[in-house]
Amino acid sequence: MAKSRDRTEDFKDAIRATAPSLGYNESKLAAVLASFILHKPVEKSPFTKAALKTLESISELECFIVKHRKDYVDMHRITEQERDNIEHEVVIFVKSCRDQINILQNMICTEEKSTNTKSWLHRRDDNINADVVAHKHGVVLILSERLHSVSVQFDRLRTIRSQEALNRAMPRRKINRVIHSTSSEQPSEPSASSIPELGGQEPTSRALRVQDQLMDDETRALQVELSSLLDAVQEAETKTVEISVLSHLMSTHVLQQAEQIEHLYEQAVEATNNVEQGNKELSQAIKRNSSSRTFLLLFLFVLTFSILFLDWYS
Repeated sequence: MAKSRDRTEDFKDAIRATAPSLGYNESKLAAVLASFILHKPVEKSPFTKAALKTLESISELECFIVKHRKDYVDMHRITEQERDNIEHEVVIFVKSCRDQINILQNMICTEEKSTNTKSWLHRRDDNINADVVAHKHGVVLILSERLHSVSVQFDRLRTIRSQEALNRAMPRRKINRVIHSTSSEQPSEPSASSIPELGGQEPTSRALRVQDQLMDDETRALQVELSSLLDAVQEAETKTVEISVLSHLMSTHVLQQAEQIEHLYEQAVEATNNVEQGNKELSQAIKRNSSSRTFLLLFLFVLTFSILFLDWYS
């Protein structure tokens, strides 16, 4: 047997000789020759591009939370309005990521419906099979779990903010109670200081009225501040409930997707077993067909010679 010969260089020489007649310049010819060594990367599917975009959005959300964590938790860094703005941005981020994950899920469902035709061995007519569908469901599950973990981080920060607001409100309540108790005790003081022996009844009563007015003004200011703090706490509690509902919905979707992935995996295993069993049945059928042909030819051969022998013998 003759030895094999490497004709790659001859092939390249033939390309160099033919390229000028086809209108290729030096740059195009170099690109063609380089393509023999460096293959072009495989173009990503729309699902893969959308999944990578969703992962990038979730990473940006996590970076945003980490960047504004201290500002959101520490009450002396920024105002309450700025904290509300940060919270609003995070909610918008979470909703957009959730919408992107739903789009991925809808893409999988649409692809399953469009390629729902199966043969008797449970194999799809195109390149989409149960393993690819299970892989895509797994990608959606991982993205959902990543978004859920990021949302839990912000829920913890929101809980800290609510607890700090409650802690600030409780001492103000105690101060308000003390002010009310002192204001209730003050009317007894003018009676003690209104003795004729002191001779300063009018200046003392005027000073008491000024003191009472100051105490009333301070009490009203504290009440207004306390009511604003209570409103902020109630609003924070409402938003916390909303985030908790969203987290519960995401957890429910994650569980449903996990069940779907398990079901698809079982279908993929069953399809693989059916394919293997079908291949065994086909091989056995081929063997039986070949043996039946051999037996039929042998039977016809024996029958022909028997007829010829009987004809000769008669």
